[in-house]
Amino acid sequence: MDLRRLSGLWMLLSLSALPLLSVAAGKCERLVVTGSPDAPPYLWQDPQDPTHLIGTSADLLQQMAGELGIKVELLYAGNRSQVLEEVRSGRIDMLADAPLMENQLDTLDYIQPPLLKNDYLVWTRKGSLLVYNQVQDLRGHVGAVSAKARLTQPFEAYAQEQLTLMSLPNLAQAFQKLLLGDADYVLAGRYTGMAMVQTLGMANDVQAYPQPIDQPGLFLAISRNSACNDPWLRGQLSKKMTELPASGLTEAVLQRNLERWKAHMQQPVSTPKQ
Repeated sequence: MDLRRLSGLWMLLSLSALPLLSVAAGKCERLVVTGSPDAPPYLWQDPQDPTHLIGTSADLLQQMAGELGIKVELLYAGNRSQVLEEVRSGRIDMLADAPLMENQLDTLDYIQPPLLKNDYLVWTRKGSLLVYNQVQDLRGHVGAVSAKARLTQPFEAYAQEQLTLMSLPNLAQAFQKLLLGDADYVLAGRYTGMAMVQTLGMANDVQAYPQPIDQPGLFLAISRNSACNDPWLRGQLSKKMTELPASGLTEAVLQRNLERWKAHMQQPVSTPKQ
């Protein structure tokens, strides 16, 4: 075979591969995503459409995926254990707010960096004798935390061994324990705590220390059984999340969803009591 014929054959093979490469890079046109249904302002069940989830994580993911030409649907899939199973199986493509857990690395690909970081702060009553500068300051005091809180595994291990923490069904009850004097402090997310104390009318009664006691990341985690799990998508999402901090978008979306969640929280309060 002469060189010209060989060159022509190679060009033909190269051209014929282009559509395949294009399909491989763009095969995922729609991502089905789920997450925790009770983690505002990051993610929660839409009161207007309970089959879907709304929140900061949902908005940021839809923004990034839209720029990549991918449609995203955020579906309610049950409680956290049910959600995890749906994604691990591949029936749903991705988790929008996954905590980093070593025992899930065989079934999920975590996309770095985290989409969001949830700063957990120490909240006390104003005028409290408890002064917080470091975690050791909490020893000997009674704390309260929502059972729905997702702290890092190292901090949870430390708290179990060194701290006295009451686990309450929700954050509202934790803050009520604080106000009643049954707890000396509450561990709550910066934004979630802020919205909760305002909603409960406690803004003048409690204070938060600004330095985080824990900073769990909220990751995008795609199932290894998902047809959408490919290096191109993971790389593009990782690139966009790396650019997020400088864009100012995250803070704007957080504030918008804080207001949206507070509005939802206040709706039942306005209902006349029978």
